[in-house]
Amino acid sequence: MNFYSELERITKIQPNRSAIFWDGGSLSYMDFCNVASSIGSALSKTFNLKKGEHVALVMENDHLFLPILFGIWKAGLTAVPINSKLHKKELAWIFENSDTKLIFCSKDKISDIHSNMPVIVNYSKEFIKTSKFEHLPHLKNDVTDPAWIFYTSGTTGKPKGAVLTHRNLLFMSLSYFADVDSIDEKDIRLHAAPMTHGSGIYALPFILKGAKNYICQSNFEPEEIFGLLSTEENISFFAAPTMVKRLSSHTMASANLKGLKTLEFGGAPMYLSDTKIALEIFGNTLYQLYGQGEAPMTITNITKAMYSDKRKPYYNELLISAGISRTACSVEVVDSNWNPVPLGEVGEIITKSDCVMKEYYKNEEATKKALRNGWLLTGDLGSIDQYGILTIKDRSKDMVITGGMNVYPREIEDVLLLHPDVKEVAVVGLEDKKWGEIVVAIVVLKKINDNIEKILDDLCLQNLARFKRPKKYFFSKQLPKNNYGKILKTHIRKEINILSS
Repeated sequence: MNFYSELERITKIQPNRSAIFWDGGSLSYMDFCNVASSIGSALSKTFNLKKGEHVALVMENDHLFLPILFGIWKAGLTAVPINSKLHKKELAWIFENSDTKLIFCSKDKISDIHSNMPVIVNYSKEFIKTSKFEHLPHLKNDVTDPAWIFYTSGTTGKPKGAVLTHRNLLFMSLSYFADVDSIDEKDIRLHAAPMTHGSGIYALPFILKGAKNYICQSNFEPEEIFGLLSTEENISFFAAPTMVKRLSSHTMASANLKGLKTLEFGGAPMYLSDTKIALEIFGNTLYQLYGQGEAPMTITNITKAMYSDKRKPYYNELLISAGISRTACSVEVVDSNWNPVPLGEVGEIITKSDCVMKEYYKNEEATKKALRNGWLLTGDLGSIDQYGILTIKDRSKDMVITGGMNVYPREIEDVLLLHPDVKEVAVVGLEDKKWGEIVVAIVVLKKINDNIEKILDDLCLQNLARFKRPKKYFFSKQLPKNNYGKILKTHIRKEINILSS
């Protein structure tokens, strides 16, 4: 089994039903399957790619994303979807680390791609030729074969590729049916968040059931979303907490929302006040998930039913939590030796299920640290109470989540330290009402430089994606450290919050 064979199955049942649509066009399931089949056949025949090799996708949301993805799977290949907002140097590193053999990209990203690999630009003559290639039999895959490599940064600053198998993605899809919603051909999956991340992964359960996928042409514009909600029915979509807040505060939020079935949010904690406002506006449609790239979308949840039952004595605690474990997922909190801690005590969160990744690609050391007997060490700190409710306390890896995007301080610190005038630096997250958190840098200089903020900003823009660069700089004579010389970021956060208040 692989997901392309599932696409073929549903196409035989309903070839003429709409599979993908957008403002100005649509593809039936037959169209979708035919394009995917041609792409997969061309990858095997024209480009001579062998089973298991890797193909990258670098693009904004586009109706071609899903046919390309399923074409990759038809050829028995592994997809490497990459955040299109990454800097060209970051893209180049992932291409090399992932052993990418071919790249699909949108036209506006071609200038950022520096690789000796073949590059197929969406809508180009080569793409059109590829999408109309003769249909060849698809390679039979085992359910344990790699399907998707999700690159997620680590504390060392270099991304790690979480290898997800077809079984991982199938389990994630079945968990959607068990915990989130039942789906049929009348449902619509709206893609406003990046399809290279959670939104794209959540297309899979909808395709398994022959539902439709709507591809937003904008970069999460509330007007487009609310417009669709007023004209279509049974719409579900995923959003980061900052996106939910944008929707909640928009003037159209009080308009006709009859088309909204489920609004899933996750990727970062949401402030209690924002959750209450969202519940008031969107009613019994909110669903919160906690997952990671290593266990996509599937660790714990707060279901729509749980949100609607306000009579529970622990309801207020539930609203600030990550909810309870997903169906067929084990979740525990452990100490540094992986031993379970008592209820209510804080430890590191671990999870075990068929959703947990196979490994980190070409990173045996990181794999050994993260996986043990099928359990995944998440790197997040939390506690579980008597009701089984998980509350996340902190991120042990100091990750900053800004606008739903994961930012790891170490990679920014490494760039800032390239400047000869920078002696020491610490990057932390500062709470922000709009973005959830913003990236802040505390810098110790070797000598005074009046223009240093602009110089450091330019240095970051030359090496990192724009959303990763610090929004604020603070300068200090020294950084607080413990007896072992380790920088105390907890102290820094407190000082920064005081200075910013």
